[in-house]
Amino acid sequence: MRAPAIQLERHASLIGRWEIAHRLPPPELRGVVQRYVGWFEQTPQPLRRRELPVGAVPVIVSFGDPFVLSDADGGRRDKRCSFVAGMHDRWSVVEHDGRSHGVEIYFTPLGARRVLGLPLRELTNMEVELEDVLGGVIGRELVERLATAPSWAERFALLDATIAARLADALQPAPMVAWAWRRLRESDGRVAVGALASEIGCSRRHLVAQLHEQLGLPPKTLARVLRFNRAVELLQRDDGTRFGEIALDCGYYDQAHLNRDFRAFAGDPPSAFLARRLPDGAGFAA
Repeated sequence: MRAPAIQLERHASLIGRWEIAHRLPPPELRGVVQRYVGWFEQTPQPLRRRELPVGAVPVIVSFGDPFVLSDADGGRRDKRCSFVAGMHDRWSVVEHDGRSHGVEIYFTPLGARRVLGLPLRELTNMEVELEDVLGGVIGRELVERLATAPSWAERFALLDATIAARLADALQPAPMVAWAWRRLRESDGRVAVGALASEIGCSRRHLVAQLHEQLGLPPKTLARVLRFNRAVELLQRDDGTRFGEIALDCGYYDQAHLNRDFRAFAGDPPSAFLARRLPDGAGFAA
């Protein structure tokens, strides 16, 4: 497999220093993996990030430093090192104690269903230890090999090979589920559930049940998450003057509906949330 180029972002200031490596998957893994991200980060004090629902299943591999995970309401505080984050319909907080090093694989929902080998409803709104999903020996070996690899290029190549090997024996997703997901993704959530069911030739109830079971969220919620993701992407490029226009472009009835989804999925209206942005690709502060 011919690997795409790696893009690097680096930052150094009083708030900390970090390096973030981004790489797309090779053509053979498109549709299974969205992207890879590797990072090394040091901050003078614990850093808390606000993590948003995305149309993907992130797998986080830490090279030894644990994270503290909490819900939006602060009702739990779980420690995890390497874990799988299922499809979410709410935001959460991820915290480290000042040092973090690892890689993250963003699987498409269809890819996660195949590579992880379980219906994604079993992971909805959960973060599950990697070893519990892949098996103890396989999970530990993968973390060790990634941690000891000498470069981002070699780590990403190892992920390519590991994922390709797991796909060799993986079942294909149900054609109806695969087709519905692609329609939702290509439209950024702007296709109605009833229209999807009519195009497929099944009942709305059957479509909802199948997507909820296999992809972790019902189609209406998947559509909202994808529409919200598109809005976040566009708003980050804006100077704050086009919120209403962007809301309409993303399929919202008006800016009030955009604000509603931001409060549900990000915990703030758009302007307040964007003010949390960390520099040089480091996400959003909690």
